[in-house]
Amino acid sequence: MKSARPSPKTSANNQLRIIGGLWRGRKLAFPDVEGLRPTGDRIRETLFNWLAPEIQGARCLDLFAGSGALGIEALSRGAAASVMVERDSKAAAQLKANLAILKDETGRILNADIMELLRKGNSDEPYHIIFIDPPFQLKLWQAVIEALEAGNWLADNATIYIESGRDDQYAPPINWQLHRDKHAGAVSYRLFYREQS
Repeated sequence: MKSARPSPKTSANNQLRIIGGLWRGRKLAFPDVEGLRPTGDRIRETLFNWLAPEIQGARCLDLFAGSGALGIEALSRGAAASVMVERDSKAAAQLKANLAILKDETGRILNADIMELLRKGNSDEPYHIIFIDPPFQLKLWQAVIEALEAGNWLADNATIYIESGRDDQYAPPINWQLHRDKHAGAVSYRLFYREQS
């Protein structure tokens, strides 16, 4: 039997705060799901400062969406569309509920296995900004990078954000130029610009 915990504490632990844009300060719930680890406020603040020149009107793809910390923040700051892919059905259902709470019609939630989806390829318009923040223990960075390049997911001049453990390794393609690179504790986060090949 689960030990009872006071509900205010539980909800506070499972709340995401939107930090900028249209919904600044709004708090959204997310469920207890193994491996779900929202990108911290300080990292998000830095990331979206980096993205400020290109977020307006961008088509975003948030892989491993989890709490929606990146995909929903992008919408709040002016992205034209944000497709959020989440494998866990409970997390995906909460993402849909949160978009409904925000009365948003530009976000889309796909409850799907990320690698299966990517390997099928993209028949829609390619994406301008892609967020790659998988559960670190899955070590999926390289597989995701290769599937994105192979499947028509990336616009010619796409911007790619990757969050990983400080010691995790992956090799970006030769046409991905590192633009920004920072660390916060045990986390590394990097922004790449994709050049037309």
